[in-house]
Amino acid sequence: MKAFAIKDDTVSKGRALAYLLYYEMPKMFFIEIPEQTTEWEAPLLLSSFVKKKMYTVDAYWSKKWVQQRVIPPDRQNLGEILRKNGMKEYDEFDLLMLAEGRCAQDECYIESVREDEVYEKMRERFSKKVKNAVPLAGQDVLLFFENDMVKKCSLKKTMAGKKEFFPICNNPGEFSRMKVLPGGHGICWGEALTISSEELYQMGEKVPLTPADFNIYIEHEVISTAEAAKRLNCTRQNIEDLIRRNKLHPVKTMLKSKLFLNSEVERRKWQ
Repeated sequence: MKAFAIKDDTVSKGRALAYLLYYEMPKMFFIEIPEQTTEWEAPLLLSSFVKKKMYTVDAYWSKKWVQQRVIPPDRQNLGEILRKNGMKEYDEFDLLMLAEGRCAQDECYIESVREDEVYEKMRERFSKKVKNAVPLAGQDVLLFFENDMVKKCSLKKTMAGKKEFFPICNNPGEFSRMKVLPGGHGICWGEALTISSEELYQMGEKVPLTPADFNIYIEHEVISTAEAAKRLNCTRQNIEDLIRRNKLHPVKTMLKSKLFLNSEVERRKWQ
């Protein structure tokens, strides 16, 4: 991750008005606004978030802020501009770096800062980022946060109230494809469908479980095909036969192996 302070010396002398975070592999931007930044100090587009007391800007609007500050991809002489700057292809991050985040709309610029500097200044906020998320039945999700809080969230009402979520509302297969956003900024189904970590933390109900408890459960309860065959004193072929006869149910199927719940395998020994 690369981190940058967003500054405007005409508004605040050297103080960061916001922080721009860039995750290189997925090429995603997120903006974090300090709570000290007022609506009048905040850069264009970000002031509306401050007004609503929303200090974490999602990937969509963070990217929009960046796009306002770089050459658009439909620029007529784009190829020539890229060649002159030694760029082989259009890249919003590289273009942002060339101009140091400056544009004609305001006096903002960006300045590189250490990643740990951002975390230090926003320690409490980052402690509520999502560490891990496990999709459950009924559009529920089990969430593990950086501060070791474990919460269960029911997303049924949240998703039903937003038409963009309709394609996955009644599709358990699609719902289970949920992933954690880079930096734990929330959960997502692709780039467009996201729910922020702030919203999840507020709506979630605390579960009397710690991440350590969950890890112990996984270590104790999830076993491989080889271990299942050993427990049942049979061959891998016997395991496959049990699966075909709906007598054993893998919780995960991989290319060369399957994972099973230890409790179900143990129950097979009783039958």
